[in-house]
Amino acid sequence: MAFVRETRKRRGFVSDSEAVGGLLHEAKLEVKRQQIDAAYKEYNDTASDEVLAEQLEWAEMVGPNMFIGVPVL
Repeated sequence: MAFVRETRKRRGFVSDSEAVGGLLHEAKLEVKRQQIDAAYKEYNDTASDEVLAEQLEWAEMVGPNMFIGVPVL
C-alpha cells in the first residue's frame, strides 16, 4: 500500500484506486510492447535475406518522403 500511495502522490493521481489502475495500464502496455518486439524479432530472424533487402530498399526510397503532406501538430 505504501508503494501505491507513493505512486499516487508522485504521479498526481486522485486516489489509490486510480494509481493502481494507472500502474495496471502501464503494465499491460509493457506486455504488449514486449509481444510486438518479440514478433518483430521472430519475423526478422526468419525472413529471407532477399525479402529483408527488398524491404530495406523500399524503406530507403520512401522514408524521406513519408511525412510529406502530414500536418505538423
